Amino acid sequence: MEKMKYFIMCGILTFLINGICFADETKLNVGVLKLTSSAPVFIGIEKGFFKDEGLNIELQWFEAAQPIAVATASNKVEVGATGITAGLFNMVAGGQKLLIVADKGRESKGYSSSAVLVNTEQWNKGVKKIKDLKGKKIGITQIGSTFHYMIGRLLEADGLTLKDVELVPLSKISALMASLQSQQVDAVILNEPNITKVLKDGYGKLIIQVGDVMDYQTSGIFFSPDFAKNSRANAVKFLKGYIKATRYYYDAVLTKKGEKAVPGKNYDEVIGIISKYTGTPVEDVKNGLPNMDRDGKLLEEDIQTQIDWYVANQMIEKTISSKEVTDATLWEAALQQLK
Repeated sequence: MEKMKYFIMCGILTFLINGICFADETKLNVGVLKLTSSAPVFIGIEKGFFKDEGLNIELQWFEAAQPIAVATASNKVEVGATGITAGLFNMVAGGQKLLIVADKGRESKGYSSSAVLVNTEQWNKGVKKIKDLKGKKIGITQIGSTFHYMIGRLLEADGLTLKDVELVPLSKISALMASLQSQQVDAVILNEPNITKVLKDGYGKLIIQVGDVMDYQTSGIFFSPDFAKNSRANAVKFLKGYIKATRYYYDAVLTKKGEKAVPGKNYDEVIGIISKYTGTPVEDVKNGLPNMDRDGKLLEEDIQTQIDWYVANQMIEKTISSKEVTDATLWEAALQQLK
């Protein structure tokens, strides 16, 4: 009887402790795409880095970058993890508050992240360089998207402009891939792991990796107005968990030996986590692991470069300063607490 009472009391105590721990957790909604560049978010959940900070992360899945920015700006999610677009800058120019606080993927030489691909028929006809795209149909997700920006910059680097091609907005990444396969477009911009999928299936050929032409802060971690203003303590906690995750990711897959990235500690584990959350085969994940800063530091100077380009191409209503859309103070506070 005494032993039974002991087990009952232990059970009650365990329930109460777990209940208290759960009650102390702050729920955060995070908007994401099923992309390899979202790896730190996935790692932070799987390794318990966010939970260690008292945060319960609920993932909200999206199909494109702009809807995540809208959801974050309107406080429907506390955190957005996605591409940096003209739409985001327009929202800020229009008076909405939305802050980019950390790196979530950048284009850099030597890393496979985003690339231009042509359908195999066009390749066989000799379309093998950016200059060969003159007069061709190029699929992008949306006007003002990261894909729009990338193709514009790549064309300019080869002496062409957006007027020299026909852009075809197709909204979803899956639609880009389908249109390339059915030859409704001549070329597309894609990111990993989708580049590897297309090359593996054989209906597209790679022209150029974006990072071989420019350094570009493709995507970032955004905070909603209410979260950044009213929950700064939890914002710093999120970034502490995120920095732990970017370090885990970097050390596993981005450590270089000479000019080449080589598998590091926990490589197979990280590849498995990315595969689990993106639904991508492990071997495909291995072929495209986007670069990012080890501490998740934002490439702030590139944000103004993007703004200026969008203004020049009349995609932003009025010019803004990058200081209106970025905030490094929260990231710096998180980094200091981790040192």
